[in-house]
Amino acid sequence: MEKDKETRNHLIQSARKEFSEKGYMKASLRTICKNAGVTTGALYFFFKDKDDLFDAVAGDIIHGIYDVMQAHFQDEKRMVAEGKGFTPSAEESTEHMEATAQVIHQMYLHREDVLIALTKSQGTKYENVADWFIETAEKHYRLMADVMMKQNPEVKTDDKFIHWLAHQQIDTFIYMITHIDKEKDALPFIRQAVTYMMAGWYGIFLPR
Repeated sequence: MEKDKETRNHLIQSARKEFSEKGYMKASLRTICKNAGVTTGALYFFFKDKDDLFDAVAGDIIHGIYDVMQAHFQDEKRMVAEGKGFTPSAEESTEHMEATAQVIHQMYLHREDVLIALTKSQGTKYENVADWFIETAEKHYRLMADVMMKQNPEVKTDDKFIHWLAHQQIDTFIYMITHIDKEKDALPFIRQAVTYMMAGWYGIFLPR
């Protein structure tokens, strides 16, 4: 059992290197097996196919980040249901940064896998992974904007604006993970970005 676990880990490590260097489309299962010191037959003992192997490399972290994002959105919905979240506050700002710091920590803990999913996944179910996050953010901000507009009927936000807003948020994280190498350097960057985005969000709904 322990030997099987070790063999599987060797295959994942070898696949991570191959996917990172060549991308999914050009990655060779033969090379992955050779570098892991196992036969091709051994690979198929642990993984159904190349897609399954890619999923083992990049899937867990992507779904983990998505779950944290969803949990944060659920917290915001709860605040709205309780009548909170209509005006900027230090408490809300702190909650935003705590949730964001969780996401950042996970992204940098598994940065290579995140980069593989973002930049090396053409041909897999993850090739449009950014769109998954944008779509989820868009639905959430549409809901939040609708609630805010009820409090400020003179303000209108259309779907194109909400789509752009969701893009801006997700693109900020993508820029961060692809351009900033260290978590310690990413934190002050994202803190400024979150402050900027929150100020813009609430600025839209200020009484005219």
